[in-house]
Amino acid sequence: MTQTIPKIYLSSPDVTRLEEDAVVRAVRSGWIAPLGPEVDAFEAELAAYCGRPHAVALSSGTAALHLALLTLGVGPGDVVLASSLTFAATANAILYVGAEPVFVDADDSGNMDPDLLAEALATLHSEGTPVAAIIAVDMLGKVADYERIGAAAATYGVPVIADAAESLGARRAGKRAGAFGVAAAVSFNGNKIMTTSGGGALLVDDAATADHVRYLATQARQPVIHYEHTEIGYNYRMSNILAALGRAQLSRLDDMIEARRRHRLDYRTLFANIRGVDVFGEPSGADDPDSATRDNFWLTSVLINPATAGFGAADLQRHLAAAGIEARPLWKPMHLQPVHRGRRAFVNGTAQRLFETGLSLPSSSALTEADVDRIESDITRFLSGARQGGA
Repeated sequence: MTQTIPKIYLSSPDVTRLEEDAVVRAVRSGWIAPLGPEVDAFEAELAAYCGRPHAVALSSGTAALHLALLTLGVGPGDVVLASSLTFAATANAILYVGAEPVFVDADDSGNMDPDLLAEALATLHSEGTPVAAIIAVDMLGKVADYERIGAAAATYGVPVIADAAESLGARRAGKRAGAFGVAAAVSFNGNKIMTTSGGGALLVDDAATADHVRYLATQARQPVIHYEHTEIGYNYRMSNILAALGRAQLSRLDDMIEARRRHRLDYRTLFANIRGVDVFGEPSGADDPDSATRDNFWLTSVLINPATAGFGAADLQRHLAAAGIEARPLWKPMHLQPVHRGRRAFVNGTAQRLFETGLSLPSSSALTEADVDRIESDITRFLSGARQGGA
């Protein structure tokens, strides 16, 4: 009988007995229905971790973005500037409220280009088109340049929402991801650095906004004994059981970041002498875990220049796939997506270049030593063949 080699995934969940015990605790408490004491505790602990006064636990990061836009009053006919290099959820949330996304390209960090943002704001202002909000995305775990993004936005009085779905645990200038913007959305999807299976949260500064988000996320039920509704609401709250899982994961988050940081260092060493291959996002604080500015190392990606390396990102991806190892391209920019064909975008070519040359490699904190050895051996085998013209 042929033995099947287990597949190694890009970013599999890191779940231990601690998480199992937390879920059992929540089940045995009797709080099986949505909400409960675990949700309240998780919100308080998450807010404290991110250095923000309030957190609202929700069903997804997408829900968090949707509610952030609603609380700002963004609606039909409005324009929202958003990072083009991102997952579809960023743009989807804008369309949920009936607004029109206008995409802004990236700089070399992969995050929104502040200079291009300033150009977009000035252009739209000169045309008489007001911008209702800006959504800046923290790409693959690196916090965006909110100082310059915020300065450009402030010139025109535009609020900034931080899409920190990928960056929980990262820092910029001593502030944690989730602490930037008028509101910040985080994700606990199964492939993120910590997970609640599915889930997300919105982090805000004032209690009134947090309460309004909770109200909208609970079907906008009025506080009366019968079901009374004066506006449209949503079924977006996180369950008590998933919040218990999140509390256990949050308590381990810094250790999981450290494990992913070590993977970054290993990949850096592996590709150090390979011409045409660079680790994406460096410098990132990988050498100093106490750095005031650093990634959370959610994913380690490489950029491959085929003209120099002699092989492309797709060649390495196919080799790893054949060996049962998952690797993926960076996000395909929103302005290149068929669903957004014809939408306006301010483009400099960077996002497209990163998509065409970038490849994300297995980065989970749950990787075993055997997994790491297997990944490195298969990449080394590929690189050896590429040097001999066999890529």
